[in-house]
Order: sequence, then C-alpha cells, then structure tokens
Amino acid sequence: MTSPLFSDPQDFLLGLFRAAVQRAQPAQGMAQHLPPPPRGRTVVLGAGKAAAAMAQALETLWPQDAPLSGLVVTRYGHVPERAPGLRQRVQVVQAAHPVPDAAGQAAAERIWALAQGLGPDDLVLCLISGGGSALLSLPAQGVSLADKQAVNRALLGSGADIAQINCVRKHLSRIKGGRLAAACAPARVVTLAISDVPGDDLAVIASGPTVPDASTCADALQVLERWRIAVPSAVRQALENATLETPKPGDACFTGHAWHLIATPWQSLQAAAEVARAAGLAAYVLSDEIEGESREVAKVHAALARSVLRHGQPFARPCVILSGGETTVTVRQQPGDGAPGRGGRAGEFCLALAQAWQGQAGLWALAADTDGIDGVEDNAGARVGPDTWARAQALGLSPARYLERHDCYAFFAALDDLVVTGPTYTNVNDFRAMLII
Repeated sequence: MTSPLFSDPQDFLLGLFRAAVQRAQPAQGMAQHLPPPPRGRTVVLGAGKAAAAMAQALETLWPQDAPLSGLVVTRYGHVPERAPGLRQRVQVVQAAHPVPDAAGQAAAERIWALAQGLGPDDLVLCLISGGGSALLSLPAQGVSLADKQAVNRALLGSGADIAQINCVRKHLSRIKGGRLAAACAPARVVTLAISDVPGDDLAVIASGPTVPDASTCADALQVLERWRIAVPSAVRQALENATLETPKPGDACFTGHAWHLIATPWQSLQAAAEVARAAGLAAYVLSDEIEGESREVAKVHAALARSVLRHGQPFARPCVILSGGETTVTVRQQPGDGAPGRGGRAGEFCLALAQAWQGQAGLWALAADTDGIDGVEDNAGARVGPDTWARAQALGLSPARYLERHDCYAFFAALDDLVVTGPTYTNVNDFRAMLII
C-alpha cells in the first residue's frame, strides 16, 4: 500500500464516512424537486433531525420575493449555523429524541394549527427526515404523552424493527400516518424527504405524516403483542375497535400530492465508494437495507472480512466493504448487573466485530450513525483495528463482558476509539465500512 491515504487506515475510513454524510446534506438534492411558487401561500411544515438544515436549504433556494413561512421541529442541538445574510423565514424549534417530550408535543400542536384553513391555491412543503416520529408527537384522542413515552421506550428496547415501531406510532398519533396531509386539504402538499429507513419507504420515514398508510390498527396490535408491550386498556380498546385508523392509499385527501426523496442511504454509500475508488481502492457496497441485531450483523461482516483476507473471496484485497441499513439492539437485562450499559447500535456492531476478529491483522472498521449520534450518546459510532483486542486486554477490558451489558460506549471510550463528530444535520441511517489490506 503506497498511497499516503493508507498511512492511517482509520483516518481513511473516517473520510469515507464524511463523504457519505456530505452527500446526504439537504442542499445536494432539493432544488430539482421544488415546485414553482403557488398563487396562494407557501407554508413549510416539517420534522426530523435534518429539519433545520432542510429549512435553511429551502430558504436559500426559494425565490426571495416569494412568500414563505412555517415551522419545523428538530432534535435539541441539531440546528446548524445560518449562512451570513440568509433571511430566516421558517421558524425552527427543538425537542427531544428518541423519546418525545412536551416541547415536541407543543411543536406538533403548532404545526397542526398551521395546517388548518388552507385553500386550493396554497402549497404546503413538508420537510421530513429520520427522527420525526419522536419529534412530531401529537397523541391521539385518549392517549396521553406519558402513554406515548412509555410505549416508545418499550419499543426502542424490544428488538422491533423501524417499520414495526412506526406502525404503532402512527396509530397512537393524531398527526402521523397521513393525518397531517388530511389536515392540509384542500391545499396541495409536496413532501421532500431524507430517508433513514431500509427500502426508503416514505410511509415509514418519520411515520409518514403526509403519506397514505397501508398498515392497520390490527397490525399495530400484532406488534404490541409480539413484543409484549403493554398499553392502557382504553388504548387497546381503541385499536381493537379501529377508531385510531389512518388515511389509506386512494383517499381523496392525497389527490394532487407529490413525494420526493432528496437523499437516501444508497446515494451516501455510493459517494463513499467513489472516494475509495478515486484513491485506487476497490470498493463494494453490500446493501443499504441491512437489518437485524447489531451483534449478529457484525458476526456476518466479520466472517466476510476474514474470507476476503484468507481466501480472496468473494472480493480480492485490498478493498473496502460498505453497508448501511438500520440494525437493532435488544436490551437484555443481566441478573444482578443493574442497569444496562451505554451505547447505540453502531457501537454494539463494532464491539461484536472486535470480539469476532480478536486482533486479526489487516482488518479495520468504522461504524457510525450518519446523524452524528449513536443512540442517545454524544458519539456517532466507534472504530476497530488490529490493535483493538491487545489494547483492551492490556487495560483489563473484556469485549464479551461489555457486549453482554450493551456497554459499548464505555469500552471504546476507554480505548479512545469513539467516533465523535457532533450533529451532522442529516440522517440516512447506519454507515459501516471495513478496510481489508
């Protein structure tokens, strides 16, 4: 390996992550999907970790002499600095993620109010990105914020995938699952979305507030039963009676609406691959929609890397292998251990990878969440190299023990191997890269 890019493999992998994040910035793909200003008002409504950055990109692109107003809600700390001279026309408020709070409920109530009284000459630009499900929290009739918080926490720790989680969220909400679009009628709604879900299903991103919902109350009940999640009896009865049903495909409230993806996980992975190839390295994208338990996904990735290293199959080395999607972490309480440790799915992937590789030479990896936050911590993810195992042993750290407690944050913090980027103001989900030399 003669290229200076490989003098520090971890630095090289971090560069790939940055390329992926840059491709997912809202300004990259928004302009081509913007409609012309309408005869009436243009109202901007939105929610998600990228909502503030999306609003700023829109303010830059929208004609300065055309009316523009509205409100978006984003996660605390996810508001980028404004470009000098850029006039703020869309208000930005902040709320909690991944568990909703009162600020998110207040923001959702304001967004709901802005959707009322619109006419056929008005245009609603809805800016949606991952995280919107928690940030846009307007409980359905008979459901309290405390109810939603409890169900949300239980779902996040259950092992349910994002489609299952958001199926429940939709049916316990007054604004998700297409209900916001219905509230905007008869105005035209154009949704601009950044995908953070496997398969780029618009109905799943932020629980699809402006998208027809094919799931049912019965589906939501099945999710709750499968993962043994309790809900108040009144909520269960409302689901059983289908009184919390969402607007379905074909509903007249969606007539004339449009939905566009302005950034996707696949595009970001391809951007990272292009950077690797420009450096003279073969790059392969496995998939942008890998799901499953983080530690199990790590075992498969570890085996693939060892096969390349030892047998030159299915790829020849040196190479980079990239993947994305949304893995899960099922929190398993260990008897006598107290509360589980700290960390997110990217860190858990790396910890399981370190356990599987056990210091194998020639293998490096980085896994991070493209929003810059792994779970609820201050890191985006972590990194693993040939020396990870030995350094851990020298400090008396057992990867297997830390993995049992889901304590990846403490493990990688002790090794100074956390990847800390701060909020990236976008979100196209998991990013994983393995460098095999």
